Amino acid sequence: MMDGTILVADDDRTIRTVLTQALTRAGCKVHATSSLVTLMRWVEEGKGDLVISDVIMPDGNGLEQLPKIAALRPGLPVIVISAQNTIMTAIQAAEADAYDYLPKPFDLPDLMKRAARALETKRRAGISRAPDLNATEQGGDLPLVGRTGVMQALYRLVARVMNTQLPVLITGESGTGKSLIARAVHDFSDRRSLPFIVVAPADLDGMDGPSTILSRARGGTILFDEVSDLTDADQARIVRMLDTLGENAPRIMATSQNDLMIRMEDGSFREDLFYRLGGVTVAVPSLRERVDDIPLLADHFLARAEREGAPARRFGAAAIDMVRAYSWPGNVRQLENAVRRLVFTAAEDEISRAEVEMVLGNQPAIEPLRSGGEGEKLSASVGKHLRRYFDLHGGVLPPPGLHNRILKEVEGPLIEIALDATGGNQAKCADLLGINRNTLRKKITDLDIRVTRRRKLM
Repeated sequence: MMDGTILVADDDRTIRTVLTQALTRAGCKVHATSSLVTLMRWVEEGKGDLVISDVIMPDGNGLEQLPKIAALRPGLPVIVISAQNTIMTAIQAAEADAYDYLPKPFDLPDLMKRAARALETKRRAGISRAPDLNATEQGGDLPLVGRTGVMQALYRLVARVMNTQLPVLITGESGTGKSLIARAVHDFSDRRSLPFIVVAPADLDGMDGPSTILSRARGGTILFDEVSDLTDADQARIVRMLDTLGENAPRIMATSQNDLMIRMEDGSFREDLFYRLGGVTVAVPSLRERVDDIPLLADHFLARAEREGAPARRFGAAAIDMVRAYSWPGNVRQLENAVRRLVFTAAEDEISRAEVEMVLGNQPAIEPLRSGGEGEKLSASVGKHLRRYFDLHGGVLPPPGLHNRILKEVEGPLIEIALDATGGNQAKCADLLGINRNTLRKKITDLDIRVTRRRKLM
């Protein structure tokens, strides 16, 4: 049970009703409104132990009210809920000192747990965080948008690390937006007015190279882009440079599309540099890991092209289904290029499936789950398949019986490959797999595996 008075502000009547009913059943008193003016009046009157507020309201922006709430009622926690699911929203919520941030559509049990935690924290410790009253600078129109769980987790992590002093390593496939994440961390941090320096290999040359980089940075941010591509000599120069950082040291960030742990183990990446760069690791998901964001991104790029003077376009239902189903080995960058091409080649305002097929037919065919190299562990590859399976259900849990379905998906190829490796000899295959021969026969029948004369793998 929860105890306290909660102020709810949202212009959606359904959300107000659901939250009021759920919070009341949990033992709370609830005041709900569709007006920020009313919310602020309640806050000024001293009502409420917790605020749950939407961002975009008919009479204003909920995020803009957070500094005022903090000034009027220090220690009053605010949970922000928003359909504006961009990295800027998450960072603005963090900068405005929101207690928590949830994207819409939110999971009600999750919100209830967060609300209970906020009330308990306030009651136990009397939250008294100093609000940051600096206005948040609006950055460029970054294509870092997404409603999927993996993107929301990314936004929250970026918001938490942007003002730490730790180095940040940003990993992910080519085209996922690693450099944009790095720029966002800088632009929304306390260092935003200081230089943002992207280091190229040529910048490290010579005796004065590292010292010149540090003097240019002036306490801002230094980004080593695709650090795994640097030579051993350049890596050594970076290690020496990082060891000379003194007062007014810059923020250090690096990006890599390769697994640095694997590179370190095979000797192509220096261990001492790995541990100097890996204070916080931010993993940027591929489009295959957030397929539900693909239509959102496609519409985003259509709107951007229109703002830049291109013809207004929209995707037909069959066309967007095909865009969503494509593997996008080049990730967000490839998607943007394809959408831009469709904007100018489409014959009508509505982009057709045939036009999408024509554009995607010229795209590179790359194995969807290669993900950064052949050294990827099997568990990581399987994990990506499973993550996509969950994402395909749009936030709803898959049907019951998941464990057995997944085991069948794995067992089938495993048994077929083992039969190939043993030349179709079921006794040897059973011994290889470590199971009884009768068990193998039953699995072959249950999984409908065709048993033919097979060539033994060398």
